Amino acid sequence: MRVDGLAHEAAHLRHILHVQQQTVSWRVTAPLRVVRHLMKGQLPTGQKIPVVYRRVREVYQDEGVKGVTQRLQARLPQTKLGRMVGRLTPDRKKPSSGAAASARPSTLQTHEVKLRPVTAEERQKTLEVIYTQSLGETRGQLAPRFLIIAELSLRQCAKYRVWQKEEQLRSLGWAVDVVDWREAEQALSALQTCTEVIFYRVPAFESVENLLQETRRLGLSPWWEVDDLIFSAELYQENGNLQTLDKAEQNQLLFGVRLFRKCLLSCDRAIASTRVLAQAMRDAGIPSAVVIENALDQQTIDIARSLAEYGVPAHDTTQEIRIVYGSGTKTHDADFRVAAKGILAAMQTDPRLTLCIIGDLTLPESFEAVKDRVQTLAGRDYAAYLGLLAQADMTIAPLEPTVFNDAKSNIKFLEAAILKVPAVCSPRDAFLQVMRDEENGLLAEQDTQWRDAILRLAEDAALRARLGQQAYEDVLGRYSPEQITQQQVLPVFGRPVENRSKTNLHVLCVNVYFSPRSFGGATFVAEEMVRRLQRLPDVDVSVMTSRPELHNRGKASVRYSVGGCSVLGVRVPPDHDRVGGIDNEAATSHFRKWLSAMQPDVVHFHATQGMGLGLLRACIEAGVPYIITLHDAWWLCERQFMVKADGHYCFQETINLRICQMCVPEARHLADRAVMMRAALEGAALLLSPSETHRQLFIANGVSPERIIVNKNGFIWPLVPRTPRQSGSPLRFGYVGGTENIKGYPLVRRAFQALSESNWELRVVDNKLNLGIRSVYTESWKVKGTVTTVPAYSPETMETFFDGIDVLLFPSQWKESYGLTVREALARDIWVISTAPGGQSEDIVDGVNGTLIAMDGQADGLQKAIEALLRNPEKLTGYVNPLKHTLATFEEQTAELDGVLRDVVAKETANARRLATDLSAISADPTA
Repeated sequence: MRVDGLAHEAAHLRHILHVQQQTVSWRVTAPLRVVRHLMKGQLPTGQKIPVVYRRVREVYQDEGVKGVTQRLQARLPQTKLGRMVGRLTPDRKKPSSGAAASARPSTLQTHEVKLRPVTAEERQKTLEVIYTQSLGETRGQLAPRFLIIAELSLRQCAKYRVWQKEEQLRSLGWAVDVVDWREAEQALSALQTCTEVIFYRVPAFESVENLLQETRRLGLSPWWEVDDLIFSAELYQENGNLQTLDKAEQNQLLFGVRLFRKCLLSCDRAIASTRVLAQAMRDAGIPSAVVIENALDQQTIDIARSLAEYGVPAHDTTQEIRIVYGSGTKTHDADFRVAAKGILAAMQTDPRLTLCIIGDLTLPESFEAVKDRVQTLAGRDYAAYLGLLAQADMTIAPLEPTVFNDAKSNIKFLEAAILKVPAVCSPRDAFLQVMRDEENGLLAEQDTQWRDAILRLAEDAALRARLGQQAYEDVLGRYSPEQITQQQVLPVFGRPVENRSKTNLHVLCVNVYFSPRSFGGATFVAEEMVRRLQRLPDVDVSVMTSRPELHNRGKASVRYSVGGCSVLGVRVPPDHDRVGGIDNEAATSHFRKWLSAMQPDVVHFHATQGMGLGLLRACIEAGVPYIITLHDAWWLCERQFMVKADGHYCFQETINLRICQMCVPEARHLADRAVMMRAALEGAALLLSPSETHRQLFIANGVSPERIIVNKNGFIWPLVPRTPRQSGSPLRFGYVGGTENIKGYPLVRRAFQALSESNWELRVVDNKLNLGIRSVYTESWKVKGTVTTVPAYSPETMETFFDGIDVLLFPSQWKESYGLTVREALARDIWVISTAPGGQSEDIVDGVNGTLIAMDGQADGLQKAIEALLRNPEKLTGYVNPLKHTLATFEEQTAELDGVLRDVVAKETANARRLATDLSAISADPTA
């Protein structure tokens, strides 16, 4: 809540700042602010000028003026300054590659692949399509759950139509969530995990229409429920109480009527509290309307029993006969006038009669004659209200003779009956369903009938007792929670039915990224494991992941489908919010719901940074075992890949928090983080590592060797043989690591710029091109060969990429946990130059299927390895990796993982049975 509050405050401040920046005074004083920043040694962005200067100088030294201007244009693409820089930059015509270019070794030779970048808007539209596509009928994939989106501000309405419904449904075995309709994001999230939804007394504002649209996308068939005739303007205007309001209030109510009607007709089915109301719904155009009456609930029964047991303040009926009328709101003035003359006549006839009004009511002026016997009390909570009603000798329920009132329920009779208080009521339809005149109450329509009924009850204590007792027995027989549930709720909703297989293994996979946001090796492995496990005939898989910002969704979760697999996407904090990424309460809340909806036998956590450790705690709370695949060092290191701020790898084996604190001085939570991470790891049923090197890192940091095993990652093997290298052609190199220092990008550039040979080609993958972003700039490389920039390959284009290279460069400067690209290359008979040690080098034998170089941050080793191949390029003509049969496959990884998951579930089941046996023995013999 604190974080949400701060986020809300930040958004508000950003809005104020935006408004301020649009003013004339802000624009006029802009030059003064620039001068002030410069005097402080800063750019207007707040960056220190010396830091920016050093960076510009580094780029200039490596890439020249062209590199500097390209960076400026990339960072200022849509600004006047960016366009001006572009105009001032000389358009250097690139020489063509090939023999002619090779004759000019001093000339830059690069080639940029002609690819129209995908704009951010286009990518966002693509994502929106996936996240908004209709799921059809998918409720069978979820555990049965009801969601009630309701008007909760009207306490009595909420009690009888919402909280009673929740109680009734829970008694039938349903899981139930209740959300106020104004909490649109919360309601949107709740829709993702429900199988049935009721909109109670909800108007069709835009936010509600979004919710209704979401029910259609999710394949839900919504109900609309109400207990008043508030959706028909014609019938609503029959209500005389409407005339007691001023014109503005009347217009507001009638505007609401149109919104209620629109919401009703946007649903498939309706629920009414009375038969007249149900018929009015059908007349309005809803195809199906059922009746579930307002009834007694356990709270009401418990209050009544408590009042009967402990008693209520008594009064002398020879001196006072008390009439109690619960008005509730000022909209009951017209209803009271129906009985006003009769009540006044009775009070004038019998001076013992007093009138106690609870709530707002405007009494007719004629009551001035008995004003000393009239008491008006403010509305109060339900228990206090029943306490006052229990002190009554009688109660009244007058209603105008309109269809609007015929549609009302008989709550006032029920409340009086459970307290054994006799009631005089207007003969409206719902009252006639249960009341029998002079048997369990009195009915009155005309003034004289009201007068006579009140006087009869005032004069006859025995009649009061008889009517009250019979009413009590009648309402318990018909309106008790058990009766209403069995006779009215059960036939409509039934009991929850579990449609999912009870024999299948249910696995929930968690990874911070997942299709369509496929990013990184861990995501690729997670997606492939999900696909392959899902193909097994006795395994069902679901996924939880993060999602991007989506239109009209705020922080709400979204359920979508990938290959028939249900996926829940949630928002995660930005990367710089380290604490939020460790303990993300919002993600934890969504995960608890997803855990309840999917009811997995086991949860498999992959890379979960940003989603937080609360997910693992939720598993422990729910008694669901979990395993973790340790794709990186996030569980040990605040920086995830153990890469320091200077871009170099931290070579710690056993983590020393004092060293870590020096590396990340602003992170004061490192000690607490380590405790939380250790608890999360210890709570796992088993830990998996993609390589032995990575496994040893965790063992060195306290993980028991028997609790962590190697589950090597598979990869996509070639579907067709690789095109052989042509003898005499330039040697072709490929680099896919991106521009990060830790991946060795600067080493690649320096190594190739130092080469004297020109009979080579280099393909550099810009893995952000497909996101509409350019990050690789090779035009300014001072090289003698040919450099080509290409977009990241996909499974569909993988063979094309690998067909175009003979050597893969993998000069990573950290001990990778695995190295997926290395295995893809080795499987395709491609020589690999890689750093060692680390998981990336475990399948490379130096001189047999690759070259291993030192992880020293220097380009010399990489340069020498490249030069050795260039001196003997024919070594790679017709080359076949003799060790590729030792590489892991996805089939092997899936089979091993499937076995691990089943073993974990089997052990958990055995432990649960053993615990149940022990508890049973203790129950039978507490002294044992």
